[in-house]
Amino acid sequence: MSDKNEKKGKVVIISGPSGVGKSTVCLELVEQIGAFLSISATTRPQSESEVDGKDYRFITQEQFQEKVESGDFLEHAEVFGNRYGTPRKDVEQALAKGKTVILEIDVQGALIVKNSYPDALMIFILPPSQADLVDRMAGRGRGEDGKTARRRLDSASVEIASAWQYYDHMVINADVNQAVEEIKQIIQRRAGDEE
Repeated sequence: MSDKNEKKGKVVIISGPSGVGKSTVCLELVEQIGAFLSISATTRPQSESEVDGKDYRFITQEQFQEKVESGDFLEHAEVFGNRYGTPRKDVEQALAKGKTVILEIDVQGALIVKNSYPDALMIFILPPSQADLVDRMAGRGRGEDGKTARRRLDSASVEIASAWQYYDHMVINADVNQAVEEIKQIIQRRAGDEE
């Protein structure tokens, strides 16, 4: 039997195609509503602008595999040859403290998390247009070859198409402040519905 006054955090899943502005939106949500942002572990190389432990936890393939085998990830997946995982312990600790936990993960990972947390709020961020997404991807400066960039764009199209059937809300990120405000309202409405 659960105590009505018990603090219970909420899981908010933020997904969207590469380059749509998920990280910016998530960081703004942390700043504005005091949410906990789960930092994913990854085997991909760290870029010059990224900070280990802030943007991602950069680990080796061996370390990643050890964490998979010991059940340390809430979800994990391989994306474009790199592995990503959501640390279970961090999420569980934040939820126990009554925090809103934001997971910035792909559709595949979101569906796995939804199985563990059926009440998770799933929000998919969309670009204003495909042309805008192409421009954003090109402007990221990842130095990818044309083939990899094309795979990312193709993957984005598939993700967007599938998101409509799984996600609770779709938010267009034409303006980051407006998108953040819309997501804050969605989270607040959900919190109000559960009280």
